[in-house]
Amino acid sequence: MIRRWSALAAAALFAATGVALMPTTASAAPCSDIHVVWARGTAEPGAPVGYNGQAFVEALRGQTPGKSLRVTGVRYAASDKFRDRAYFAHSVNNGVKVAQNEVKRIAAQCPRTRIVLGGYSQGAVVAGYALVDKLRIPPQYEKYAHLAAPPLPASVTRHLAAAIFFGAPSARFIRDVGAPPITIGGRFRGKTASFCAPGDTICNGAPVGGPSIQHGLYPFNGMTVAAASFVVRRL
Repeated sequence: MIRRWSALAAAALFAATGVALMPTTASAAPCSDIHVVWARGTAEPGAPVGYNGQAFVEALRGQTPGKSLRVTGVRYAASDKFRDRAYFAHSVNNGVKVAQNEVKRIAAQCPRTRIVLGGYSQGAVVAGYALVDKLRIPPQYEKYAHLAAPPLPASVTRHLAAAIFFGAPSARFIRDVGAPPITIGGRFRGKTASFCAPGDTICNGAPVGGPSIQHGLYPFNGMTVAAASFVVRRL
């Protein structure tokens, strides 16, 4: 069902803009003014950043004239194998580590670059866990706690300008599926904005189930533009 809505929204975006949803590529310059690290949603078209990431990046590009901007998609499975909990948890955990490693790499190699971390749906979970300072593992999964990604080092905090989430699963959703809560570290909270469209059943606190069509419409409802404005104020 997620794939169906994603495909419909992707087709609509292509029709509305006339632009193919190709992955954003980095420029030849080794460092840029802004570097977006983005995790796509479940089986979302337009890998590696997905169509929501593409829409956000273009909105940000439009609001930052004269600044160089690079984009890296978090390379993880974005799996839809929800019934295989072990595989799914491993996939998400791998995405968290990939996202954190990319943030650390940029901060080390390009200390003047402003980093923006974010994601859509499952990708928002990945980006959210990447910013958790203390992960609270449910008791039934405590034996796997040593596999979890450690928190980002304090040295990268000042390099992260903002974190953006679209359609992030609600606290109820996360709790009901038995996953650890996403508690953003205090050092990142003022830099974080989470966007939930009215009627989006993934993020609005509805019982666990398939997504409503609103979950796939972030490129059209003005929230990517609002997210870009949030980032600009923190560059």
